[in-house]
Amino acid sequence: MSGLALGGGGALGAAHVGVLKALQEHRIFPSVVVGTSAGSLIGAAYAARMPVSRIEELVRAADWSAFGRLRPSPRLGLLDSAALLDTIDRLGGEPLIEDLPRRFAAVATDLRTRQAVILDHGRLSVALRASIAVPGMFAPVITGERVLVDGGLAANLPIAAAQQLGATFTIGVRLRPEWEHLPAARSAQHIASLEASPNVLMIRPRLNGFSQWSRADVPRIIDAGYSATVTALQEWQDQQPHVA
Repeated sequence: MSGLALGGGGALGAAHVGVLKALQEHRIFPSVVVGTSAGSLIGAAYAARMPVSRIEELVRAADWSAFGRLRPSPRLGLLDSAALLDTIDRLGGEPLIEDLPRRFAAVATDLRTRQAVILDHGRLSVALRASIAVPGMFAPVITGERVLVDGGLAANLPIAAAQQLGATFTIGVRLRPEWEHLPAARSAQHIASLEASPNVLMIRPRLNGFSQWSRADVPRIIDAGYSATVTALQEWQDQQPHVA
């Protein structure tokens, strides 16, 4: 079963659109999709089988108002991600994750334990709000005893989560490095071994010089995602054994 792990990176998440365009052209359609932060937003739309062309339209037109409104009292965050509910309407109302056509999960971080939390069932909007809840910008999402914030604090590229959902071969798209202070289970050595696995195809768009907090470079970021994917797929195909 093939999987797609989409990493976090703010506005750099537009690169995921280019990735999806290239995968579609190569007739690669992963059945498991997992996203962290910005990757969860693009991943959810893809898991809902929204046409890639439509995802691109929305991303090109998006600004912060698509994800959050300024809070009148920024006690827990400057932005209120409730505006994300309006964006979710484009996926068909208030879907449950388990009802999406493709297997999907968003990754958040439990602020108390600093561990990754895989959100693969329940209301999609809650999972996405948690996954993008950058501390200091968005208020955390509280579910039961968990205080959930941006998934990038624990797993900015959710390859392990895709594998836990059943992916035996995973395409990982890294936009940004992991956070400096990782939980012990997410050491740099562990991350490197995941990305070097023969069951993982890594895509690393060249995004130097692009801001993760500005939409001005979105068209070029999309192009960077597309180019990196085409190159990675070609290199991967060249490495496959050829049968005479």
